[in-house]
Amino acid sequence: MNKINPKKLLNSKWTAVKPQNKEKHFMITEVEFDEEGDVIHCVIEAVMTKNETAIDWYELKDDSLWRQGWK
Repeated sequence: MNKINPKKLLNSKWTAVKPQNKEKHFMITEVEFDEEGDVIHCVIEAVMTKNETAIDWYELKDDSLWRQGWK
């Protein structure tokens, strides 16, 4: 399980364990918080193709799907 501080999500780098469409490396480009400081919106962008996708940031904790950093 990846440990993630929600306040450090923005501009963090991630590697997909099972790349799709040759998209392996990603970066978090958008994070929105509610009044309590909880993440309500998170956007991840593929580095090569610039495709953006909204993601549930809890998925990033699953190390069978994501690895922190570009590896």
